[in-house]
Amino acid sequence: MRGMASLDSHIFDIPVARSSLFAHRSLSGSVVLVALLALTTVSRAETPKASIELFTSQGCSSCPPADRLIGELAKDRSLVTMSLPVDLWDYLGWKDTLALPGHRLRQEAYAHMRGAQVYTPQAVINGVVMVTGSDRAAIERAIQQTDRDTTAMQLPVKLTIEGEKLTVEVSASSDGRGQGEVWLCPMVNKVPVKIERGENNGHVVTYNNVVRSWVKLGNWSGGAETYNLSITDFQNANFDSVVVIVQSGDKLSPGLMLGASTAAIR
Repeated sequence: MRGMASLDSHIFDIPVARSSLFAHRSLSGSVVLVALLALTTVSRAETPKASIELFTSQGCSSCPPADRLIGELAKDRSLVTMSLPVDLWDYLGWKDTLALPGHRLRQEAYAHMRGAQVYTPQAVINGVVMVTGSDRAAIERAIQQTDRDTTAMQLPVKLTIEGEKLTVEVSASSDGRGQGEVWLCPMVNKVPVKIERGENNGHVVTYNNVVRSWVKLGNWSGGAETYNLSITDFQNANFDSVVVIVQSGDKLSPGLMLGASTAAIR
């Protein structure tokens, strides 16, 4: 586990405009979305029990076990798993090819809110518990803890792909009250990376459910909300699936994960 003594004070800043949804692409090649356009209806409506965000780095020798674990957990459809690569250790000799500046700022915002330290691999469970990302038992305990002590992941979120349209439906809370933000993230299911310098020099590491960008769909205030996106917004983008999260707080003070859902696009 690699730690960092101080927190960066920069503002968490990732693209929120539709036109810049995929502004941070860094993968090579292109994804042909013909299969997506041929779909009639694909939907995901189950309410998962937990979200797991893994902050990882290609320059961290302690991270590959966590990357393998998140790959195993990604097979469980009751979990929403996301890999958020950070540039924390780029100065050691290898620049992380998947890191986004907003990921590090998100991790720092989590740590600041909870009086915690930033390190890798670090996992955030349901937006409220931070544990070592390679510790399966700690992750399982955190899931049980948040399920018992909070209202995490109780807000139904439905994703539907029909023809050329992606529809996001966020349910109303039971009492019509609540506060949070709705974010959509495109993800790449598997990304093998050959690391040529730094602590993991000579290794090929596979990263799973790698978030490639963020777009804020809107604010949630307890009522039902529906968002419609055109498939044309996704042209020439390198991703396999999308995840939508509804989270209390805001990007500078992320709180409890209220609900989430994922959908494959090919």
